[in-house]
Amino acid sequence: MLAARKIRVLVIDDSAIVRKILSETLTSESDIEVVGTAPDPIIALEKIKRLKPDVLTLDIEMPRMDGLTFLKKLMRFHPLPVVVISSLGQASSQAAIEALQSGAVDVVAKPGGPYSVSELRQELARKIRAAAEAHLRREEPPRVERCAPPDISAAVGRRLTKIIGIGASTGGVEALRAVLTGLPEEMPPIVVVQHIPPVFSAEFARRLDKICRLRVREAADGDLLEPGLALVAPGNYHLTVRGVAGAYRAVVRDGPPVQYQRPSVDVLFESLAKEAGSGVTGAILTGMGADGAAGLLAMKRAGAYTIAQNEASCVVFGMPREAIRLGAVDDILPLESIAQALASCAPARVR
Repeated sequence: MLAARKIRVLVIDDSAIVRKILSETLTSESDIEVVGTAPDPIIALEKIKRLKPDVLTLDIEMPRMDGLTFLKKLMRFHPLPVVVISSLGQASSQAAIEALQSGAVDVVAKPGGPYSVSELRQELARKIRAAAEAHLRREEPPRVERCAPPDISAAVGRRLTKIIGIGASTGGVEALRAVLTGLPEEMPPIVVVQHIPPVFSAEFARRLDKICRLRVREAADGDLLEPGLALVAPGNYHLTVRGVAGAYRAVVRDGPPVQYQRPSVDVLFESLAKEAGSGVTGAILTGMGADGAAGLLAMKRAGAYTIAQNEASCVVFGMPREAIRLGAVDDILPLESIAQALASCAPARVR
């Protein structure tokens, strides 16, 4: 019997120490092979042609050509799955989010500071595996404009929503941008879990706030859920919802990872099922793994309306596929239809 083919990875970073750490981390995985390293994009280009890697890890700040410039050229002329390895400073976080918007599949914080080598070992291999499955697109993702609702199940048209919960992972930065920019300002409160490292989540929320009609910010413990406001879970913290005196507030807390994730979509969705029941609409978007599937099922059993992104529009179909497999989904929709479906659930008073 033939052995399964390993995922071939090229590591691109100007730091010899980081190249060594990343290479050793990945080589310890039985299904991953580091086929080479490069200290800058110019050398990387030659090695890509010769070594034909499946996935690249890419630093942003490098000599001769910065990582963002290299990434944009790569996505235009020779698309490959890219996992960005970025430091945690604000400028680096801004560049990392721009990289995700320019075609990178995912981002990992560099070892050092609050992000340790042991945490890197737990996270990096999973992101490499997800990247190897990614469905890349050369074109820009759709920017959804306000238009007539899509043809979805009849039940949703009569179901009014008090809260919307959305979960995403690999490819989710762009999917969430497409969905949230397609929503009007007059929406029920929205709570979002995107698998993303600390610091990057704050920059992600700031960028969305600039381009959406909704207000968007990173959630803080005790935040009131308000119409027209979307709260994004902070990296490395779980986000849940609690009903208090006729309103709903965000709860941001530590705790063990669930489905290998913190924040976890399951944790958010299960709290929504418990606290708001049939007054919730849930959507699960592109991502690797099964996080969110059990939580979406809990929401559906509580009477919520549930949506999954379809396979054709996902970067990675893992999370939606698992939710569909469990019977947790009312409607399977392309990315460009999800905003309209969510808007159709809004009570008339917030439309």
